[in-house]
Amino acid sequence: MEKINVDAPHSMGTTIIGVTYNGGVVLGADSRTSTGVYVANRASDKITKLTDNVYICRSGSAADSQVLSDYVRYFLHQHTIQLDQPATVKVAANLARLLSYNNKDMLQTGLIVGGWSKHEGGKIFGIPLGGTIIEQPFAIGGSGSSYLYGFFDQAWKEGMTKEEAEALVVKAVSLAIARDGASGGVVRTVTIDKDGPERKFYPGDKLQLWHEEMEPQNSLLDIWSGATAASPEPMRE
Repeated sequence: MEKINVDAPHSMGTTIIGVTYNGGVVLGADSRTSTGVYVANRASDKITKLTDNVYICRSGSAADSQVLSDYVRYFLHQHTIQLDQPATVKVAANLARLLSYNNKDMLQTGLIVGGWSKHEGGKIFGIPLGGTIIEQPFAIGGSGSSYLYGFFDQAWKEGMTKEEAEALVVKAVSLAIARDGASGGVVRTVTIDKDGPERKFYPGDKLQLWHEEMEPQNSLLDIWSGATAASPEPMRE
């Protein structure tokens, strides 16, 4: 039997999504962090705050994406102090792109930067491995994204409402969780518009089930404790 290497680098084989709508953006992600085939964290938060109005979705190496996000947050703080105004989404995305491109031989991370500013409105930028930057009306990334391209071609539409965009993101992440073994856990979203960010949480047992998916099951310990409120009787001779 092959031994599981629990000391392998933590990887966020992931599903991350960013969608624009009429008035803002919605970012979404699953929550599974894995070390090979071992799930190291089933409830991680892959949507990181950069500024009050800009967030970043992280995929790939957990360590790489975390340290890159920390650097971007630091530089944006300096930028805000110097200009005495909030950074735009484009500035934040270009900082992430610059760090990703200049360290492309060492970093293994794909990113989606999204947010809202009074000058630009809602913007989504995809930054895949290597440091390319692409502005898109929607962006998907991570290992689960390969199951979603056709779905988004059919489901995304211009001028969606906030509620439609949130429902689309949750549905897309749940679809990827159903097909991609490296995606799982819960769904987290952040909606950003002129009123600021709004976080939402969708537990895994409340997500829609898709073809051949099994109902969520309690562990054997939960089943046993529920069935036997009192201690079991001792065995008799």
